[in-house]
Amino acid sequence: MLLPAVRLVRLGRVPYSELLALQERWLRRLQAEPGTEDPSRTEAGALLLCEPAGPVYTAGLRGGLTPEEAARLRALGAEVHTTGRGGLATFHGPGQLLCHPLLDLRRLRLRLRTHVAALEACAVRLCGLQGLRGARARPAPYTGVWLGERKICAIGVRCGRHITSHGLALNCSTDLTWFEHIVPCGLFGTAVTSLSKELQRHLTVDEVIPPFLEAFKETYKCTLISEDSSN
Repeated sequence: MLLPAVRLVRLGRVPYSELLALQERWLRRLQAEPGTEDPSRTEAGALLLCEPAGPVYTAGLRGGLTPEEAARLRALGAEVHTTGRGGLATFHGPGQLLCHPLLDLRRLRLRLRTHVAALEACAVRLCGLQGLRGARARPAPYTGVWLGERKICAIGVRCGRHITSHGLALNCSTDLTWFEHIVPCGLFGTAVTSLSKELQRHLTVDEVIPPFLEAFKETYKCTLISEDSSN
């Protein structure tokens, strides 16, 4: 059986706003395409990968940042965005892999919950490939991937008309002090960590992408086709 194909769009290090703009363009493109009734189509969407060029705080559908808090964070030199993903406030910045799968779940025969579990499985698999065997997903409200009580990967998604957006943020060599200015994902008393901190060596986003893509293909049972980022 022919595997579904997903377009791979690697943006490199870009402003977060550029990722959001491209995500919106892809969403409009996918929502305009015919659904599963067209048997000749095997493409299931796109996978956007990037590293944020600067510090950004985002709030989800459940909020997480008051106007006063947003002003305080901007005074630190960070951007602040309100997004349509699930969850509360989190941080994105250099040294972090952002993965936004824009997928038609019908073509992959997935439900939203299994999509979230698949994202968690990709991050767990990647951690294992780096020698961090203790990485695991936890039940809600602790969505994401953890090493003990330390969160290494945050997940927040949105789904409309069977099309997903947003995704995961994996800390590779992130400056973790930025997380000290918020309560990440609204979870009091939990810590954040990164691959570099756990492995005690500097690990870049570029180094992490190849094994992450292998984990993605295995987990989603799909093929990846490189796409020009300008599209």
